[in-house]
Amino acid sequence: MKKILALGAALALTAGVSAYAANPFSDVSTNDWAYQAVSDLSDQGVVEGYPDGTFKGERNMTRYELAQIIARLMAKEDQLNAEQQATLDKLAGEYADELANLGVRVSNLEKKVGNIYWSGDARMRYQDTAAKGADKYNGRIRLNIKGQVNDSTTVQARLVNNMDFKGDNTSSTTADRIYVTHNLGDSTSVTLGRQPLTIFGGLEYDDQYDGAQVAYKEGKFDAKVAFGQLNASDFAVVTGKAAPADKSKEEVKAHDMFLAQADYDFDFAKLGVAYVGFQGSDAKNAKDVNGDKALGFDNIWGVNLVVPVQDLRVYGEYWKSNADDNNKTWQAGLGYGTLDLKKPGSFTLDVAYNRVGQKAYFGGTTYQVNDFFSKGDKEMKFWNAVAQVALQKNVYLRGEVAFDIDGYTKANESTFDDNAWNVSLNYKF
Repeated sequence: MKKILALGAALALTAGVSAYAANPFSDVSTNDWAYQAVSDLSDQGVVEGYPDGTFKGERNMTRYELAQIIARLMAKEDQLNAEQQATLDKLAGEYADELANLGVRVSNLEKKVGNIYWSGDARMRYQDTAAKGADKYNGRIRLNIKGQVNDSTTVQARLVNNMDFKGDNTSSTTADRIYVTHNLGDSTSVTLGRQPLTIFGGLEYDDQYDGAQVAYKEGKFDAKVAFGQLNASDFAVVTGKAAPADKSKEEVKAHDMFLAQADYDFDFAKLGVAYVGFQGSDAKNAKDVNGDKALGFDNIWGVNLVVPVQDLRVYGEYWKSNADDNNKTWQAGLGYGTLDLKKPGSFTLDVAYNRVGQKAYFGGTTYQVNDFFSKGDKEMKFWNAVAQVALQKNVYLRGEVAFDIDGYTKANESTFDDNAWNVSLNYKF
């Protein structure tokens, strides 16, 4: 669009904000129809001219130039009425990529109403599990809610609906997260409530927990300490047996968790270290509700290394607990590509070899083919491949397969296969 027309639109967003200003540009006459718009917006710092003192109003404006104007208007959004704010939000969404390049954080996946931000995702998934005859077809939608309390405090929650398309066609909706984050300066934050927790790449844990976290980030270094309780659903994975509903929370409370994690990006490699300790009720020797040893350990430590090589990445993860045996978990993998939901055709491909010790794992893995993790009597050994490709903007296809699965107990050998796979169509909004 012509630069002069864009400025007219910008003036509409700031009507009533500015006062009459002097002519700032040599090529804008007081007789020009857009004189007032240009002078007012220049006075507000919304528009700038060229070094030679001209405005060049008849020149076509680039998206980048218009994004600069939008960014300056966003700094004045507290002066806008509801209608003006709505228009500005639409412009910010349309020019989100350009604004991001300017260092202005605007998510085109977020919709703002006052101080409330909405975003979400949906998934349609088919699962061929390792358990014979137990394939699944299901759907999920998640809604994220973020409330801006003040400049340093936010409240976030997530609503999740899961639907089974094959079994009894049941549907359930829950709130699986609600937490408050206080920013203590630019580097430190404190988070309280039921909040997400992902350790490294998510091999050991990618889920929620109930508790408190202090996080610090400065440059290429970040660290966090957390204390809380694992979710009941995760504890069932740890034990290998589902606890009765009336007892599951008691079991979780018997094993409070302390986490310390630190990561550093060396440019040529990213290194992470973590320690998890389980407190209370003699976690190493405690029995679960079925009378079996529950965790079998009360502390576990891990290290993660990612080495980028152009479009490739080589990564590995290692965990060791203080259990008497079967106490190691490790992974070695190779990845290629980067998934960018703004760029259809972008993709990632990862292949990894895994050995999961049953007494070196505490549930909630990022993998979606994990129904066999707790079915072994030694280590569960398997290969895993994950592929993702962006089909359209904010739409991507994900496939995952585990193969050459080895390590089942004698009781499970006849009921579980040596491979499992799933495919899902995913949407971000």
